[in-house]
This record gives sequence, C-alpha cells and structure tokens, in this order.
Amino acid sequence: MLSGRLVLFSASVWIYKTLAIVPSSSSLNSNLWLLFQNDLDWHTTAEHDSSILLSARSHAQAVAGCAKLGESLAPTNGTFFASDVAHILKYVALETGASDAQNYWVSGASSGHGEFCATVSTSGLSTARCASALPALCANSAPNKVSGQTDLGAAWQVQVNSGPLAITGTRDHQSFRFLGVPYANEPARWTHSSLYTGPPTLSALTFGSPCAQVGGSGAENCLFLNIFTPFLPAKSTPTSRLKPVMFWIHGGAFTGGEGSDAIFDGGSLASRGDVVVVTINYRLGALGFLALDDGVTNGNYGLADQITALEWVHAHIASFGGDPARVTIFGQSAGAGSVRALLGSPPAFGLFAGAIAQSNLAGFGFASTYSEYFTIEQEVAVAAGKFVVEVGCGNDTDVLASLRALPWQTLQQAADAPKFLVVDGKFITRDRLSVDGKGPAASNAHVIFGWMADDGVDFAGNFPKSSTTQNMSVQGIGIAANLTTSILDSGLFPRPSTGNDTLDTFNVTGRVATDGEFICLDQATAHSASIHKVFKSTRTYQFERSYAGFEPIPGICDPPVTSTHPFGDPSLPYFRCHSGELFFNFGTLGQASQPFRDEHDLPFSQVTVDAWTAFARTYDPNPGAAFLAARGYATTAQALREWGAWEDVSSRVPVRVLAWPSRGSGWLEQEQCDVLGFPLNFYEN
Repeated sequence: MLSGRLVLFSASVWIYKTLAIVPSSSSLNSNLWLLFQNDLDWHTTAEHDSSILLSARSHAQAVAGCAKLGESLAPTNGTFFASDVAHILKYVALETGASDAQNYWVSGASSGHGEFCATVSTSGLSTARCASALPALCANSAPNKVSGQTDLGAAWQVQVNSGPLAITGTRDHQSFRFLGVPYANEPARWTHSSLYTGPPTLSALTFGSPCAQVGGSGAENCLFLNIFTPFLPAKSTPTSRLKPVMFWIHGGAFTGGEGSDAIFDGGSLASRGDVVVVTINYRLGALGFLALDDGVTNGNYGLADQITALEWVHAHIASFGGDPARVTIFGQSAGAGSVRALLGSPPAFGLFAGAIAQSNLAGFGFASTYSEYFTIEQEVAVAAGKFVVEVGCGNDTDVLASLRALPWQTLQQAADAPKFLVVDGKFITRDRLSVDGKGPAASNAHVIFGWMADDGVDFAGNFPKSSTTQNMSVQGIGIAANLTTSILDSGLFPRPSTGNDTLDTFNVTGRVATDGEFICLDQATAHSASIHKVFKSTRTYQFERSYAGFEPIPGICDPPVTSTHPFGDPSLPYFRCHSGELFFNFGTLGQASQPFRDEHDLPFSQVTVDAWTAFARTYDPNPGAAFLAARGYATTAQALREWGAWEDVSSRVPVRVLAWPSRGSGWLEQEQCDVLGFPLNFYEN
C-alpha cells in the first residue's frame, strides 16, 4: 500500500482532522479519480499501490490538494512505479485523450533551488517547473478491506453534493463507497415508493437495513442503495468523462436477499472495470408483492421500488461519476426475473440501456411465475386469498386495514405470503415479456440472457431416496405424469450408471429441471427477440465454472476434493449450481473463506469481470483491444485471441459457453426442449 502522510505536511493533515472538514471534488476544485491496478488477486493486493488523480494545478496546489485528502503526493519508491504506473497512465491517456508524454506531479526531490519538481509519465520519472499546471497523483493509503467491510475512520471520508443532498461516504484501496443511501421515502404499506425528500445531510458510511425477510430478519424501512465508484467529478466535468453504471438487483425468490451481501461488494468490479456499481434493496414477500381484488392493492411494490431506485440514479448518479445515459441493469434469479420484468415495464423504459438476466426462471412448476405473470384475480386465488385467512384477517370487513395492523413478521412468514409479479396495468401490462414484437418492450436496450450449466438441480424437488423411482423424481419438479412418461421414454435424458442409484436418479431429474426451468425458455426468449429485432442486440451464455452457489442439498455444488486440490478440483465432474457465477461476476473470489481452487479460478474471474464491464461500457461483452492493452489485462486479451469473440444470437454460434477455455456453441438441448414442450419457437405461438 502507498506510504501516505509526509511529515512536512502533518500540520495540514492535523488541521483537516481537527476541523473534521470532509473533502469533496468541490472543495478540491478537481475530479477525484481513484486509480488501482486490480488483478482481483487478494493475495497480492498489497503489492499494488492505489492513487487519486487530481486535475491540473501547480506543484504547490497539488501538495495542498493531496493534504486536504489527508495524503501526500504519490511516493516514487513504491511498487506503483515498479509495476503499475505505465498501465495506469496509459489508461488515463486513453480515457482523457492526453498524450502518453503527459507529466503528473508525484513525490520526489526538488532541483534547481526548488524551481523544478518531480513528475512521472509513461516514460518514467522526470521533472517540470514547479509553477506548471499538471495533473497530480496523490497517494491513497486507505486500507484494503475484504468484501462487505468498511473502515469507518474519519481520515478516509469524502463528501458528494448532488442537488439538495450532501452525502458523506468513504474510500478504501479500491473505490469510493457510499453505503445505505436512502433512495425513497419510507412508504406506507402497499403504497408505491417515491423519491427521497428527507433530511438532505446524509451519512453513507454503513449499509442500511435489508428489507424485511421471510426468515424474520431485516426491517420495513429498507429502501437503501449502495454506490461503489472510482470517480467523483468536479462540476465542470463533461458528460463524456462519466463512467458506465452497473445497477445490481439481488435474487432470493422475491422473499429474501439484500444489496449489501458481501458477494456483491462492488469495489473490485468498480476498480477493475472503471465503472460505477449500484446495489439496491427492494421490498420483498407480502410487503412487496401483495395484490388484492379491491381495486387499490395492485401489487408489484417491490418492482416499483426498483424503478424508483433507477429514477434516483438518473437524478443523482452523475454527481458520483456515473453516466445516467449508460445504465446497465443486471440481476440473478429473482433479480433476473426483475430484469425481465423491467424489460417489459413501460415506466422503466429510458432508465437503462443495457440488461443482463442471470438465471431467469421459467417453465415448469413455480419457475413459470418468474416469466408468466398472474392476473390479480389469479394471484388472489393462488396465494393472497389463503394468505389473508392465514394471518387472521379473512373475516374482517376492511381487510387492508387489518393487514396493516399486523407485525411484519406475521405477514412475511405466512405459508402463502404472496411473492408474485402480477399484471397490474401500469408496471406490467402483459402476461409475459413481449419478445414477439406484439407488446411493450425496452426497444433501446441491449440484452444478455444466461444460465448455469446445472441451474435446475436446486429446483428438482427433494433429493431422492432409495425407494424413489425416476418417474416420481421427475414428477416432483411439477411435471404431469403423462409428460413425465414421454420425457423418460424419449431416450434424450439417459440415466448415468455411477453405481449410486439415488445420485443417478437425481442426475436425470436435475437435467430435466435445468432444461425445463432455465435453458429452453431463455433460449426461446433470445431467439424470438432476435428475429423480431425487439432489442438493439441480444446475446446468451451458459456458465460452466461454478463456485458454491445455492445449495439446498449440502455438498452437491462442490467439486471433489483431491490430494492436489484441497478445496476441490473443478476439472472433475460436479454440479454447476444456481448462483455459482456470482463470485466470478463481482471479482470477490480468493478471500480467506473462498480460496482459489486451481490455476484457472483467478483468470476466469478476470475474464468474467472484464466481459461484464465491457458490456456496461459498449454493450458488447468483448473488451476492446485498446482498453485491454492500456490496462495491462494480458490474460483476458490472450484468452479472447485464443477463444474468439462472444457473438450475437443471430450468428451461427448463438450461445457463449463460459468456461476455461470458453467457446461459441449452437443452441443447446434443442431435442430435449422439444420433448419438454418448450421449443425454440415457443414465444412465436
């Protein structure tokens, strides 16, 4: 880490601490660009220094500006100059249009009786007249923290002013962090949220409460978002300098989850991809999705919260360095279901330009409810009617008033607590996403739909017992007996012969569930959207390397442990489970509780983060050669040269298989999908 505070400037630092003046881009009259050469390897993080780039000024002004941050100019004797500076400055040149010969103020001895001061460029160390106006590299000695943890020390705090809001956050080694920012006024139960208009002075140093969960944790006052950004702009900064925004919607079956989950810590994603990451909470369970046939309680409150958060982002994210015209929404599981719903929700149109749906459910059983939406009357029949009786309000003349009087724990933990998106006529106007060109869709968006290779094993019913027949096991997914017979008689789902009968039974059932709840209908969605030109571009993927994930049956998602791979060998057969991509997506793998298992986990995470952030920048998941060269991301550059590009679904290889190595593929499991009743043209009917 950078050695920070020079004794020469200790007086300035102590004044800053004593007066508790929180620095900002306004008080420094400068952009604050946090630069960190992030290779996603937690074991070597300390070998990479971090710095903050200030706008052009004299050497004396640079020293004073760094001191306002509690820092000195970046030292010239650290590893920053040995390994990272060339790539960082080349990237700055790429982003700003500066010459490779541009000099930057750094710490170092003066010469000529103080007339010349130390500088650095891509060519190395030199000097310039101290009175020259040059950009300055300040040290960033803020600590590196594991995902989800924040140092609350006053020395690292920073303020952003946006409209009436004054928001105090902090920084660490990787990014500026603004946590627990309220984006909405706390809504009354079963009313739609509205943009925050509360007290303008906000502390954003710690995460806000998760929304009330089915398990009994969380709180009703929960509509918070978190911002991880590498860039805090001065007021005069042109829009062209703002960064792409990645807006994360967590999963959890619409009954659990939170934007502050440590897996989703956005610091690595922000620093490696130079993007702004936003993670959000939204109302869950009955509090987020109750619909009644009273003409008032129309449901979709959690979905509306997501739109309110997007509206907040459009109003304020430029002050945090993000470009409101380049917002990519991405989410997994119920978050992917949310992305799918937002792609068809008129109030959301224009609030995002890119969308990634990771493991969107559809098809058999309850999975259908994520892509085929109930009417309010159907939701009442399936869930809300039973729910009202279960919580003791069935005989009340004013059911809504009775429900509002109950503790939230009673509501959330009822057996039939509603958790379904519904056709309410405002947020959702059709019973499915209109990929046939016949209804509303976010036509200006670029989209990606993808899934895990064994996504369905977690949704294949209970693990079979020795007495469970294959027929019984497949029917447990929610498949009718006659269709089960057709499926098994087709010969397209052969039973393995491992010697473990229950595992062999589960293998077949897991494959049927993966096809019938993920692969078939996500492919059909992308296929139909492409031929009807519903979106600006459409891509798909299958993720074939997994780390942990949703594991209702302990141990099934872990590769076998061997003498050479004490944490599991991913080259051996294992289930690539639901949620198994998330550590790779966010670059949060490799910490103590999630060690790298083999030589491919780290480079695969690098390639994955680079693809996701490339899509946020350009709506193309193939990172540009100039970007990779400037940043020094040689592993990703070599991988793309060897593997070829990730192509649009209109190509001959519509599916990108994300593995080590990755490859293009034709549509997967087409014969199986036909037998299951979910052919590639499913949405054409």
